[in-house]
Amino acid sequence: MTDAAAASQPVRAGKATPAGAGPFSLFERMVAWRYLRSKRKETVISVIASISFVGIMLGVATLIIVMAVMNGFRTELLTRILGINGHLIMQPIDRPLDDYAEVSARIAGVPGVKFAMPLVEGQVLAQGRQGTNGTGALVKGIREADLKNISLVAGNVRQGELNGFDASEGVAIGTRMAENLGLGIGDSITLVSPDGDVTPLGVNPRVKAYPVTAIYEIGMSEYDSLIVFMPLAEAQLFFNSEGVAQTIEIFVDDPDKVDELREPIEAAAQRQLYLTDWRFRNQTFFSALQVERNVMFMILTLIVLVAALNIISGLIMLVKDKGRDIAILRTMGATRGAIMRIFMMTGAAIGMTGTLAGVILGIIVCLNVESIRQFFSWISGTTIFNPELYFLSKLPAEINMSETVSVVVMALALSFLATIFPAWRAARIDPVEALRYE
Repeated sequence: MTDAAAASQPVRAGKATPAGAGPFSLFERMVAWRYLRSKRKETVISVIASISFVGIMLGVATLIIVMAVMNGFRTELLTRILGINGHLIMQPIDRPLDDYAEVSARIAGVPGVKFAMPLVEGQVLAQGRQGTNGTGALVKGIREADLKNISLVAGNVRQGELNGFDASEGVAIGTRMAENLGLGIGDSITLVSPDGDVTPLGVNPRVKAYPVTAIYEIGMSEYDSLIVFMPLAEAQLFFNSEGVAQTIEIFVDDPDKVDELREPIEAAAQRQLYLTDWRFRNQTFFSALQVERNVMFMILTLIVLVAALNIISGLIMLVKDKGRDIAILRTMGATRGAIMRIFMMTGAAIGMTGTLAGVILGIIVCLNVESIRQFFSWISGTTIFNPELYFLSKLPAEINMSETVSVVVMALALSFLATIFPAWRAARIDPVEALRYE
């Protein structure tokens, strides 16, 4: 007995009426399920259906994982960049910033401003123990109270302490710089600045050794290997900037609302100044991340599209194989709409189950992405996602619900569209011709 005969009822009054003959009825669902089940003579069709299922599952999972990793990457970078750098940077225009204490105090009193810290910055060459190579470093001269306000530093001190930082005449360095230079607490780091003392023979580089009083770990390799925090007074002496600050970095409650604070800050400064914000300073970097994210989404969508094309080929082969069954269903009273719905449900079932499996797989991988990275690093004996190249010390993943829903809708839509043409061809089969040539 054929699938069509098994799924139908006896003929009444010269016309067959399938059981539950409404749209998407039990009869239609039962026939669609029968066509999904594998038979020995339909091995090729079953293999194509399995490939389509796996393709959609992997496509959806890959999209979710990649989008989550890129979201996590952006969030982690944004958190660390905004956590250690000011949201607004004020630079003087008319004269040197010799009244930095008063100006920063007035700016800190503006509603919406967390704190304002005067800075002295300069590029140096840092040298550690003998036998280690020197490295470039950025010295930030900062007051102890301001350094403690930077939670990414104050909350991640691995060795030493920040208490008494102003009076210590020492420096705080990152863990990666300490490893590269072979330094620990109490060791001396030698800083070399090209802007030194002016002599009749020219400018002599300034060289001075400072004890390491604290070692911090922000979790962003660029900062952990680059920045040296120095007491403000020491930095002023080292860079020949006695009594003045170069800039004032301003931290606000909501970095996205810096435009609203420009006028109040300019009024509180009571002097001519030039203000830039974090968006301008990092515009190229975050724009590149956004473009890369969009391009990756479009490229990975092709995986789902290829799987959807497999659904089309599988259904076309199924329609060709089931021509006799379709003819029997038609002669027993099944409408063209019923035939079309049967094959649409057959193909859509593959897409729906593949999408669901892909979502589950993607979420599981996202929740354990760092453990998976460490496992494959152990298996391969190499460092996957090297912090020196990717800035962060671990692989982040942040699942965005709206993006996940978009991926699911896109996968379901492609799977549904892939069923239309084969289902339409099945509905167009002439039962007389199909039975004649069977």
